[in-house]
Amino acid sequence: MTAAIADTATKTKATTPAKSSPKSVLDESRQIERAAMLIQMGARMQVLESETTLSYERLIRLYKEIAGKSPSKGQLPFSTDWFLTWQENIHSSLFLNIYEYLSKGVSLDAVELLTKAYRLYDEQMRMAQIEPLLSFTRAWRLVKFVDAGMLTRTACKQCGGQFVTEPYENARHYTCGLCNPPARAGKSKSAGALTL
Repeated sequence: MTAAIADTATKTKATTPAKSSPKSVLDESRQIERAAMLIQMGARMQVLESETTLSYERLIRLYKEIAGKSPSKGQLPFSTDWFLTWQENIHSSLFLNIYEYLSKGVSLDAVELLTKAYRLYDEQMRMAQIEPLLSFTRAWRLVKFVDAGMLTRTACKQCGGQFVTEPYENARHYTCGLCNPPARAGKSKSAGALTL
């Protein structure tokens, strides 16, 4: 009889669902703060979904509240080609060098590292009165491409600077777009473009 009661108690305990730990208000507050910062920096919805634990609906409401409009629709840039064209490569390389430098010297989580590196890149562009071509979302995508081994940095054989390249670039013969610019490079009349 006692064994039957104990057996029933064990079965009841096994079928009773375990209580999930309550959501931390403090953690949710941090996630909202992070999402707000990313929205202010121009991050797209896919970035917010990837870098926070907030639901899609919460993110949409937060985006509308902060940006004053609905988030843009459409796919994120998925090709590495953009980062390899002349002017875009110089911007991407500057950002990635800042990012790599910070990652070695400062203990930050991935999002903090990305936002600090992007702010420094943006600040350098503004000081030089050059239009920052690299958006925050593209900077995020660049880091993902590097982490996945789809892009890397290669040293220019002439100036020694590290530039964004494809992983199979021959480092012995690589010359960057500043040392060996293409024929039409630097001829743009648009304000804030690189000039040679």
